Amino acid sequence: MRVAVLALQGAFIEHERRLTQLGAEVFEVRQLADWEQAKDALIIPGGESTTQTKLLTDLGLMEPIRQAIKNGLPVFGTCAGLILLAKNVEREGREYIATMDMTVCRNAYGRQLGSFHTVAPVAGVGDDIPMTFIRAPYIKEVSGTTKALASVDGHIVAAQQDRQLVTAFHPELDPDTRLHEYFLRLVRGE
Repeated sequence: MRVAVLALQGAFIEHERRLTQLGAEVFEVRQLADWEQAKDALIIPGGESTTQTKLLTDLGLMEPIRQAIKNGLPVFGTCAGLILLAKNVEREGREYIATMDMTVCRNAYGRQLGSFHTVAPVAGVGDDIPMTFIRAPYIKEVSGTTKALASVDGHIVAAQQDRQLVTAFHPELDPDTRLHEYFLRLVRGE
């Protein structure tokens, strides 16, 4: 299995380590030529959604990525990746990848000092999943075929729509690999 990891900014190296640990082949996407390689899935890491959006647009990656996801390419977006995949982002006028039927609140947990760690169950993945939140968004609502997978303090923090998976937290920063394993099962169609 070959997984593309968007490596423009953010916690992409940590995702690469988790995927490699689980036996997946990974490669970094930094420009359009990288994107054109054969791939079975895509990871959009946490980081700064505004910066990633600008780079995706400037590098001509936004539309090819959007079309590939619409055509069924499995994708896992964490934190900023969740924002990029949302069709609606409160108080935002930017154009994102926008392939998931959900409304997101950016920086919902405040600034860097509002970062925290907790554990909670994630449907289909397991109980006591470690969750590290860093200037995290949350999902205000899901619609269509999008389903909530986890909530913390009454806010949705993980969701899935077909083969698109998102988390408001950073599973790549914890040693627990269950979310990445779950994503790889989605990619395999299990």
